[in-house]
Amino acid sequence: MATNKILGIDLGTTNSAFAVMEGDEPEIISNAEGDRTTPSVVAFSDDDERLVGKPAKNQAVQNPDRTIQSIKRHMGEDDYTVAVGDEEYTPEQISAMTLQKIKRDAEEYLGDDVEKAVITVPAYFNDKQRQATKDAGEIAGFDVERIVNEPTAASMAYGLDDESDQTVLVYDLGGGTFDVSVLDLGGGVYEVVATNGDNDLGGDDWDEALIDHLAEEFENDHGIDLREDRQALQRLKDAAEEAKIELSNKKETTVNLPFITATDSGPVHLEQSVTRATFENLTADLLDRTVDPTEQALADAGYSTGDIDEVILVGGSTRMPQVQQKVEDLVGQEPKKNVNPDEAVALGAAIQGGVLSGDVDDIVLLDVTPLSLGIEVKGGLFERLIEKNTTIPTEESKVFTTAADNQTSVNVRVFQGEREIAEENELLGAFQLTGIPPAPAGTPQIEVSFNIDENGIVNVEAEDQGSGNAESITIEGGVGLSDEEIEQMQEEAEKHAEEDEARRERIEARNEAETTIQRAETLLEENEEEVDDDLVADIETAIEDVEETLEDDDADTEAIESVTEALTDELQEIGKQMYQEQAAQAGPGGAGGAAGRRPRRHGRCWSRRYGRRRRSRSGRRRRGVRRRRLRRRRRRRGVTGGRRPRLAAEHAADRTPRSTRAFQVSEPATTDNE
Repeated sequence: MATNKILGIDLGTTNSAFAVMEGDEPEIISNAEGDRTTPSVVAFSDDDERLVGKPAKNQAVQNPDRTIQSIKRHMGEDDYTVAVGDEEYTPEQISAMTLQKIKRDAEEYLGDDVEKAVITVPAYFNDKQRQATKDAGEIAGFDVERIVNEPTAASMAYGLDDESDQTVLVYDLGGGTFDVSVLDLGGGVYEVVATNGDNDLGGDDWDEALIDHLAEEFENDHGIDLREDRQALQRLKDAAEEAKIELSNKKETTVNLPFITATDSGPVHLEQSVTRATFENLTADLLDRTVDPTEQALADAGYSTGDIDEVILVGGSTRMPQVQQKVEDLVGQEPKKNVNPDEAVALGAAIQGGVLSGDVDDIVLLDVTPLSLGIEVKGGLFERLIEKNTTIPTEESKVFTTAADNQTSVNVRVFQGEREIAEENELLGAFQLTGIPPAPAGTPQIEVSFNIDENGIVNVEAEDQGSGNAESITIEGGVGLSDEEIEQMQEEAEKHAEEDEARRERIEARNEAETTIQRAETLLEENEEEVDDDLVADIETAIEDVEETLEDDDADTEAIESVTEALTDELQEIGKQMYQEQAAQAGPGGAGGAAGRRPRRHGRCWSRRYGRRRRSRSGRRRRGVRRRRLRRRRRRRGVTGGRRPRLAAEHAADRTPRSTRAFQVSEPATTDNE
């Protein structure tokens, strides 16, 4: 019989923990080995026996090639697999093995089947990584009720009984990831205001720094690099982790590894003393990497350090004295320490499970999406539909249009990140909307809708409002953000902000220039009977100036805007001229009344009989020349198709959508005459 309890799981990089609501309180469940945390380690013996957790970690030195650790850092990377013998495993499959052990141990503790779970992820996990975590839970046999950000879950563990209004900063330094979140708490509502982080920074990196130091010292003394020996390296890893933990409580420790290697002269031992000061100097740069995300989260929330009421430490790595001091220096107050940092996330996940099952009342969790989401539009720009730090669940829609005449399909490319150029963000997925009725560029109305559910998983839909055709995609699988890309994403966005903005302005100026040319050609076609030949010539010259500027790769934004403005000024003269002629026709005596016969001008003559102008043969010849010139210009720009449907001149500008809201043309447009 299955219990209605929902298990809360902190699926960590180095260690995992799980908890459940018992009455009004969350309680950590001990695993089969009697421990309150479970190493996130999977191993395969030579006879293919699978070991998970502590048994896997204990045999890692003897079996390093078939032991898998820190797999969480590769979640969502579709091309990443681990080869063990003849088998290959994805990160989701390896994580599922840890989750299967957690499921068995929880069922043994509760005496019932456990079917439902809330699983936590780093706040800075992207959509693919969240989906991969959910998939791992389902592979393990769970119905994953919710994916929750780790700092958010931890805040629930610290603040469950606190009903006062307060602003909390959660500093979460785990084994493989770092997150920081700012939350407003009050009246049972936990609202995440902003989040930031680094998915490639955690306690493992402190271990690696100490490993390198020990290995280099040993190589200086003995001429042997222990990092080239898998078994020696695994022993060194275990010893470095132990030393790190000891240095959180002691000023000095000794790393003693007898028979670490051998030479022709016999076995060689490693024995080195490490002081806390040495360790902190070795890892100072790692600690400094937590500063920018913390300051950025505060800035995004619109808070200063003085606005923070409580600081919460989460993750075993926050036990290091240097981390606690850094946080105190950053925020100006001592962090809370009333909850075990190894257990806070799992306890919070259990509380969220209690909320979902109805065991916990009067708590509402409002989380956010960590990075902006949008699509690629004309010019390769990134058009945001959902900004970073937007409360989820949420949905947002915008209307876009086509970039070329008679375009019958559009490619919708979905990106996540903070750069202004789409390709410099992470491509999450793409799909094609087809069956758009042929029409002039800018005419179709295509609504793109983004929906993010409570788990932070994205669904995107595009619908042509004219035909009703629609396509959608749920972002899952695929190649996720690499750790390095996630780490650098926020930093690069800030570093290149001015450059990105300049590129955006230039692309928008080019798009506006192209749109203005199209508008000018349309107005000339539709109103050539009414427009003075001198004005036509001026407009054509202005069009050529814009085209020449666009062909110049060195033309800057100001130059493009200048020639576009000049063309726009000429187009305004069309309206003035048409207004003056209409006023003249409406004067005394009506058309051609008191004004009498109008003089022949520029190939036109006035017909008193019909009250309108007619063209002379020379005027018609000039008209044909202009049409041929227009067709040549369009062919040069890749614009095909026949004459556009007529638009009233005074509404032409209004009917042309903003050019940057057109889709990027990634394939040739389909036309009627192809």
